Amino acid sequence: MIKNLVFDFGGVIVDIDRDKAVQAFIKIGLLDADTRLDKYHQTGIFQDLEEGKLTADEFRKELGLLCGRELSYDETRQAWLGFVSNVNLDKLDYVMELRKSYRVDILSNTNPFVMSWACSTDFSPKQIPLYNYCDKMYLSYQMGHTKPAREIFDQMLADSGLLPSETLFIDDGASNVKIGQELGFQTFQPINGADWREELNAILKR
Repeated sequence: MIKNLVFDFGGVIVDIDRDKAVQAFIKIGLLDADTRLDKYHQTGIFQDLEEGKLTADEFRKELGLLCGRELSYDETRQAWLGFVSNVNLDKLDYVMELRKSYRVDILSNTNPFVMSWACSTDFSPKQIPLYNYCDKMYLSYQMGHTKPAREIFDQMLADSGLLPSETLFIDDGASNVKIGQELGFQTFQPINGADWREELNAILKR
C-alpha cells in the first residue's frame, strides 16, 4: 500500500522548458548555453552549483567569467528561472489535497537561485511557497548529490524513515525513475507539461 509520495519538482510540480532557459542564458552573455544546459542533469559549473560545490555567489562569479562580464545576482537568478515555463495551480491544489492522506516529500535536482523563488510568495498564484505543499524538501544542493546518484536517495531514506515499498516516486526523468525502481520504490514517470492528476489517481486507487 502506498503511504508516501515523493515528487520531483521541475518537470512534475512545475513545467520546464530547456530551450527557454538556453535563450535566457544566451541573453545574459553565455553564448554556448545550448551545449552547457541539460533538461535533467547538468554539467560543469551548473552541476557544481546543483551539488552544492559552488555557492550562489561563487557560481555567479564563475558564470560572469564565461559571459565576459560581471553578472548581478538578479540577472543570474532570472536566467535560471528561464527553466520554469508554467506553474499550474490545479496541480498545486491537488498536491495540497494529497497531503491529507499521504506523506508528501519533494526530491529535486535544483539550486539556491530557483529555490529562492520557489520558497517565496512569488511561487504560487495563491502566494503560497513551495515548502507549504510538502512535508519536507530534499534538495540536491543541500545534500551534495544529484539524481540519479544513489546517495541522494539513501540520504532521503535515512532522514525520513520512508520504506521504498510504501513510497511512490514521481519523476519525469527516465534515469531517475530507473534508480528508483532499483531501490524498491513504486514509480510513476509523467511527461513534462502534462496534467498527470488522473494517471496518479488511478495508481493510488489500485
